[in-house]
Amino acid sequence: MEALSRRFNSQDYYQVLWPLLLISLLILLVGVGFRSPWPADEPRFVEVAREMVSSGQWLFPTRGGEYYPDKPPVFMWAIALFYQLTGSLKLAFLLPNALCGLLTVFLVYDLGARLWNVRVGRNAALLLLIVPQFLMQAKNAQIDAMVMCWITVGCYGLIRHFMLGPHWRWYFVGWAFMGLGVITKGVGFLPLLMLIPIGIYAVKDKSRFQGRLTWLCLAGPLAMLAVIACWLVPMVLTVQTHGTPEIVAYQNNILFKQTGERYVNAWHHIKPWYFFVLSVIPWMWFPISLLVVAYWKQWVQKVKADPTIAILLIWVALVVLFFSISPGKRNVYILPALPMLALAASAVLTGVAPKVWFEKLVSGLLWFLGGVVLLVGVLALIHYPALVKALADYTDDLTGIGYLFILLGLLWFLLLWLARKQFALVKMGIVSALGLVLISTWGYSMLDEMRTPRSLMLHTAEVIGEDAELGLVNFKEQFILFSPMSVTHFSYLASVEEQERNAWQWMQENKQRYLLVPSGAELSCFDIKGGKSMGMAHRDEWILLSATELKSQCEKPKREYRYFTEHPGRWLKE
Repeated sequence: MEALSRRFNSQDYYQVLWPLLLISLLILLVGVGFRSPWPADEPRFVEVAREMVSSGQWLFPTRGGEYYPDKPPVFMWAIALFYQLTGSLKLAFLLPNALCGLLTVFLVYDLGARLWNVRVGRNAALLLLIVPQFLMQAKNAQIDAMVMCWITVGCYGLIRHFMLGPHWRWYFVGWAFMGLGVITKGVGFLPLLMLIPIGIYAVKDKSRFQGRLTWLCLAGPLAMLAVIACWLVPMVLTVQTHGTPEIVAYQNNILFKQTGERYVNAWHHIKPWYFFVLSVIPWMWFPISLLVVAYWKQWVQKVKADPTIAILLIWVALVVLFFSISPGKRNVYILPALPMLALAASAVLTGVAPKVWFEKLVSGLLWFLGGVVLLVGVLALIHYPALVKALADYTDDLTGIGYLFILLGLLWFLLLWLARKQFALVKMGIVSALGLVLISTWGYSMLDEMRTPRSLMLHTAEVIGEDAELGLVNFKEQFILFSPMSVTHFSYLASVEEQERNAWQWMQENKQRYLLVPSGAELSCFDIKGGKSMGMAHRDEWILLSATELKSQCEKPKREYRYFTEHPGRWLKE
């Protein structure tokens, strides 16, 4: 521990870098391979990636054989690539975001060391590693951590050029990664907003960016467009060549509906304009949010004294404003702003004397949270009725959860006591690492059955046989991903009524076909009461319907939809 402490307190760039990367790797990679993809988004992306590998069709992503237009394919490509390299979906699906998180930590450290000093870079990276939103996304298989990484590289390129340059190579690399961000999730252009405060400071002091803010800057978008074209041109040319209605609909959906229309006229996740400021930042960006309040005067002083800090914070504010304007909001949308905020926070606070009330408040909060964890463990172990009821949709045996939380709570208290003389944020980092290790190993293994429909689909296979034909109506992607049987569905994008009508026609053609539906589905073409219960999954009871439950009449569907996937659950045996 003393050797590690000496290295972390060194002013040598590489003396600090290697232990920092090692700690980051351990935090971000622990748990990889311990669990399967969990809802809400992971099964969707993983199934798309699995189909890329099995079909060889990488340009047009499919979900259960149907084109998936919600996101460009880069994130799914990454999962598919690691699947091909490792041969294991359980290993592959978490690796892209873990590595993107590692790259983000390195870039924050490197910028801090270059702009100020090694201590600022070290503190910025460590601060980022204890912010809940960063950890949650870097250790999950949602698309936002990768977008954050590409946007951070974009910011890195602009900062290396404008603040540390001129450095035209990094300038164009930044633009290129903006393009990669665009074809990952559309909002990869966000580093462009940094040009607004840069322009303001250039007007205030025309010599500040001399040799860096020139006409050559106008060529930057060409690098971004070149990267976008690597995906867009083959996609559009293929659409123009083949021109089937489905492939044209895919093109129009991903280029128009999922971009401008989704931002201006969002159709889900509708939140008020203040959602991020009041409901996300105080909790998901803790402790940075509290550091702003506690050291407000220092923030103001440093912003006035250091234009680089001001530019970073203005950019963070512009990103939050950008997403606040749109009616559709999810807490992960503002994640790309977090690395630059951590960098600015470290630049402001490194070397500042800690405030007593801040130290006591955070330390007290950590002791309180440890008590909550221990209490939950005890309540789970004794199967407290309210807790049993709250978790009834997942499991009726809380013994394992109880032991996990009791052990976590006891170790939490022990580490807080041993680290009682450390700064509050150091203590927060220690107990956060403890929680991550336990939950990402023991917790993942224990919760995997609760968070997936694996048991239900295996039971269904036992009832009808793995070679039976299974149809799905009103379902989520995990039911395809975990199915040992070949699956037919009737368009994920169609209404339940249209899915049901197509399913009725499909079952009429072969009496040995079956349909799996949630018990709450209101069906007019099937007698759902006559079906067999296959069990609970994702808060629903699932009913197996056979030809016996077919009603004699069913309205004809407006359009025929059928999408077939052959034995998608084979990966479970890999």
